[in-house]
Amino acid sequence: MTQQNSRRDFIKASTMLAIGFSLPSIGKAESLHKIDTSSASALGIELNPYILINDDGKIILFNARPDMGQGTYQSLPLLIAEELEVTLDQVEIRNTDGQGKYGAQLSGGSSSVRTRWLPMRKAGAAVKEMLITAASKKWQVPTTECYAETGKVFHKPSGKSYTYGELVEEASKLEIPKEPKLKDQKDFKLLGKSVPRPEIPSKVNGTAVFGIDSDIPGMLYASIERSPTIHGKVVSFDGSAAMKVKGVKYVVKTERKMPHKAVEAVAVIADTYWAALKGRKALKINWDAQGSDKISTDAYFENLRTLAKTEGVEYKNEKVGDFNKSFESATKKVEAQYETPFLAHAPLEPENATVWVQGDKVEIWAPIQGPDGLIPQVAQYLKIKPENVKVNVPFMGGAFGRKAYFDYVMEAANLSKQVNAPVKVIWTREDDTTQGPFRPGMLSAMQGGLDEKGNVLAHNHKIVGSSIQHQVFGNPLKNAPDDWAIETANTEDSPYDFASRKASFHLAETEIPILWWRSVYSSTTAFGQECFVDELAHAAKTDPLAFRLDMLADAPRFSRVLQTLAKKTNYHQKLPERQAIGIAVARSFGTIVAHAVTVSKNGKGVKIEKVVSVIDCGMTVNPDNIKAQTEGNIVMGLTAAIKNGITIKDGLTEQSNFHQYNVLRINEMPKTEVYIVDNQEAPGGVGEPGLPPFAPALCNAIYNLTGTRIRTLPFDIDNIG
Repeated sequence: MTQQNSRRDFIKASTMLAIGFSLPSIGKAESLHKIDTSSASALGIELNPYILINDDGKIILFNARPDMGQGTYQSLPLLIAEELEVTLDQVEIRNTDGQGKYGAQLSGGSSSVRTRWLPMRKAGAAVKEMLITAASKKWQVPTTECYAETGKVFHKPSGKSYTYGELVEEASKLEIPKEPKLKDQKDFKLLGKSVPRPEIPSKVNGTAVFGIDSDIPGMLYASIERSPTIHGKVVSFDGSAAMKVKGVKYVVKTERKMPHKAVEAVAVIADTYWAALKGRKALKINWDAQGSDKISTDAYFENLRTLAKTEGVEYKNEKVGDFNKSFESATKKVEAQYETPFLAHAPLEPENATVWVQGDKVEIWAPIQGPDGLIPQVAQYLKIKPENVKVNVPFMGGAFGRKAYFDYVMEAANLSKQVNAPVKVIWTREDDTTQGPFRPGMLSAMQGGLDEKGNVLAHNHKIVGSSIQHQVFGNPLKNAPDDWAIETANTEDSPYDFASRKASFHLAETEIPILWWRSVYSSTTAFGQECFVDELAHAAKTDPLAFRLDMLADAPRFSRVLQTLAKKTNYHQKLPERQAIGIAVARSFGTIVAHAVTVSKNGKGVKIEKVVSVIDCGMTVNPDNIKAQTEGNIVMGLTAAIKNGITIKDGLTEQSNFHQYNVLRINEMPKTEVYIVDNQEAPGGVGEPGLPPFAPALCNAIYNLTGTRIRTLPFDIDNIG
């Protein structure tokens, strides 16, 4: 195989020069990925699925949620380590591989810590109890005289100790405690502390293994030409010019298998990626648009506006009082519509997968968000048994929901089966930007009614748009609303004390491929919800913060977050001339976040002077990571507000790369402060909740400064009004 020097190799070489010592080399996939799990003794004794200990004292902890940058590689093992009484520098961390014994392994919905908080801690606590019991039996002393610390069990009176490795065999013969005693929060040594993430040095020096780093002996590379219109069909193709490119081995017809349909494509397969890409550019293909040339985002949004004029399907459990009667009796009525665009995920590492189909068995190396979900999909696609699918899970260079959609893995499987060799498929940035799936464009139609004192008598939130449940998961939604689309607008996530309220959903079907995007529908719904609350506050001639606090009197966690925000921003202090502040608050994925954005006049536009964020995610694992995730959400929230959406005309995506689909640059990042409200509530998510309230806080600040109400995203921050 031709040796290629990658950017990763350059980083490693640069690090060696700068630091002055050699770093471990990146080898072939056998050493990078393959783990011998044919027997427990190969790694150690499995005391439960997440903990292996061998008699030399080596401890392996398994991370059950793939890491796409959100920190699960640390956070889940840290839950185990806290109760097991070890530190992360005493253990080796490995990712799970989709086997059922590890439980749900999907990284998504900011669910990792909040759903694994107790199970992972119980796993560690149970093994600790087993080790202590094993030691007490060897010493023939009561367990009450023993305690665990730093990978050892100590006998208090004598000071004697055993390492976990010396106890593991005896411990493995004991019954696993079903309800082990967990530590009190006050006794935590690791949780709630800013413990350095163990994988960060490898990501800096270039030794961390991402999906795109997979290197299998005999591996071929594939670059796939897909229809310029989203669902086009291959009429004919000529691969003769591509076959003349040095290194090209095959030109074959293939398919992209999406959950709701399969579309045709042509792949060039070569012994290097660059040869495959060059060959792809030489292809001549005749396409049939099959009607997809009629797809247009302009037409889609026109349909949303038409649907918004009619009644949707009500969320019955969100209904409070009689909205229609209350709205009619209101002294002042307020109505507005808010629109959010289609968006691409644009992870730094584009979609890629290496797959080796060998008869009725297949092995996969791919950056994916859910190995347990991939296994049955691949098995069904290849018509093989699920137990014959092996998945190796590396780090992901970003995902934001995109890598829980496994079309790119199926592409590699299809091609590997065709050519009888391991094949690595790599999407280009243009593939990623133009082909989707995208965050769906949505519309929020709002109505509110106030009495003569400015109290909210009636509130209505009509959500109009396409449905991920409908398109991706085949839910027909007959006479039923999409219960995901109500995120941040329901009475639990947005517990404003409205005298009457209702919410409804209008399904707008589309051929544009859609999928969840960081914070899913919360990033679209909260924009309408929190901007409209501000509109109601101004209609009531009330300060927006006081207005919210009055309606959240029975929601103490919300009130505390907003009061903390007011304190940290000196909210009630008069701002300098030509400056204004805007706020918004939302709960999503079990966590409450409020932002205050301060803006100033900047020619025809505005400049963001400062962002202050307050987050209440319950008990914390790593405060430093919580702040980092909140800052990352601000970056994405600001990008989505002021940069480019995805627009489609005549079936063609008009944005192709970062020159047209801009992301925030480092010099554009405003000064940011993040504060954590710590408490003993059960943990919520942190990977996504900081995003939904950002755009409304920014737009509310702009209204307070300029009097211009922004109701459609994205907008030009340099030209307001």
